[in-house]
Amino acid sequence: MSSEELLRRHEAGGGRLAASNARGAAAAPGLRTVVVTCMDTRIDVQALFGLGLGEVHTLRNAGGVVTDDVVRSVVVSQRKLGTREVLVVAHSRCGMATFSDDDFAEELASEVGMRPLWRTYAFVDPAVDVQRGVERLRRDPFLLPETVVRGFVLDIESFALTEVGGDEPAGLAGVRDSA
Repeated sequence: MSSEELLRRHEAGGGRLAASNARGAAAAPGLRTVVVTCMDTRIDVQALFGLGLGEVHTLRNAGGVVTDDVVRSVVVSQRKLGTREVLVVAHSRCGMATFSDDDFAEELASEVGMRPLWRTYAFVDPAVDVQRGVERLRRDPFLLPETVVRGFVLDIESFALTEVGGDEPAGLAGVRDSA
């Protein structure tokens, strides 16, 4: 679908429907939770968790990777909008597991003459990447210490969730490791 089709749908009633749905909804998520997940179009976060509009903040990127920008958004969500929990949800058969950062950078360099200044954060195993993301959030000094951070891998065929690691609050892992 092109951007023109999206704009046509907006004018045909999508904008009015969105305004009606958002009427009375707060910017702060009602469940005080942030969901970090992949941009894969098969993942409908609201349907997956039985959510209504305004219940969670949803952060999406290629792979559902915990990047600097994800951390920034989670901290803003916490400090300014009251969230206290984070779910990191990657999925099986993710396209980010089909190439490496270096291979992709070389493809781009061959095509445009320079390597990108950013990384793709490609990974081999979504469970390992989720665990790394969970640990990064738990150790981030700007997240509130009582933040509960949990990680999951979504089976893209059955839509079953498998938890990765435990649900230790943010800040405690770093305190315990330094003791």
